[in-house]
Amino acid sequence: MKPAAHGLTDVGRRRDKNEDAYLVEPSMGLYAVADGMGGHAAGEIASRLAMDALSDSMRRGGWNPDSDDTDEATRRLESAVLEANRRICDSIQFHDEQRGMGTTLVALLTAGGRAVLAHVGDSRAYLLRGGALVRLTSDHSWVNEQVKLGLLSDDDAQRHPMRNIVTRALGSRPDVAMDRGVEDMHTGDVFLLCSDGLNTMLSDDEIRDLMDRHRGQPESACQALVAAANQRGGEDNVTVVVVVVP
Repeated sequence: MKPAAHGLTDVGRRRDKNEDAYLVEPSMGLYAVADGMGGHAAGEIASRLAMDALSDSMRRGGWNPDSDDTDEATRRLESAVLEANRRICDSIQFHDEQRGMGTTLVALLTAGGRAVLAHVGDSRAYLLRGGALVRLTSDHSWVNEQVKLGLLSDDDAQRHPMRNIVTRALGSRPDVAMDRGVEDMHTGDVFLLCSDGLNTMLSDDEIRDLMDRHRGQPESACQALVAAANQRGGEDNVTVVVVVVP
């Protein structure tokens, strides 16, 4: 059985436009979230280009999510992310008004009983298993570098005025580096992909409690998470994709 999945994006309470985008492609086992940046509507262009490139790249090869070839899944996902980066860089070259645009990306591709992950920037992947929520990605951000050096606590990082500065993004350079990972999937597991508009408004404990309350219901889980972020202030666009393993 294929996982049940749902995605939701919202402009939030403080922004005029939504520069986030998401992808839910159950037929390919492909799920992703992107958080665009850059003026003159360029952020929303970058995030949309990334989602389209991911989908196009995976469709060309006709990926079968039931395949248990994790190495091939990793290679295919890496290739799709690099294509997304090339597409954004090419667009910047031909449109001066897009200079400085870019996007984060977190993507999940299912391969048999495993989930292959790739990410660039500070959009996150989480796994809820049993009652525990595990963060599967490490933010490529200035504040996270300070946390790793012991100069900031997690709580301080969440409130820091430089929390939105990312150290990696698609479109920032032709040879962008991505982090990768592979996770076993077990019945009842719930994966969450999100932009930082969620986790800057809610703590990991709050995210866990909401996901647990709506376990097995990806649509209502998405709605609850977005509503909670907006109720807390909705300072940024917020986007979530929830994937439930049957």
